[in-house]
Amino acid sequence: MAGTNPYISATLVEKPTQPYQITILFEDEPHTFTVDPNEIPYDRSGLPGSILDICEGHHIALEHTCGGVLACSTCHVIVREGLESCNEATDDELDQLEEAPGNTARSRLGCQCVPNGSRSVVIEVPLWNRNAVKETPHD
Repeated sequence: MAGTNPYISATLVEKPTQPYQITILFEDEPHTFTVDPNEIPYDRSGLPGSILDICEGHHIALEHTCGGVLACSTCHVIVREGLESCNEATDDELDQLEEAPGNTARSRLGCQCVPNGSRSVVIEVPLWNRNAVKETPHD
């Protein structure tokens, strides 16, 4: 698991208590699977149960230059459905999102966005946010 950012306050989130469906729109095809709250965290990057944690746990290579510690905006995603089931963005996250190109009202950082499992979620990884030359992830 990545480290933590000592310059920000810890984020409290409502963790899911029931399985829910998530669809990641990545590389021109949807990746849909069920998130089991008993498998969270995947011990990868970002907050436990975050979009980044889930992507890494399912081998979807969402870019995250800072290691998921809220120090960049490279894991920028757009929550197309289910935004109301996600934790509210903190001021620190909103500050980082200002650096992301293509920022929308539904934009979140994948390392900070944690769905609570109350409904299905659809996440879009913007085309410009995909690193085509990144090395193969190591397990």
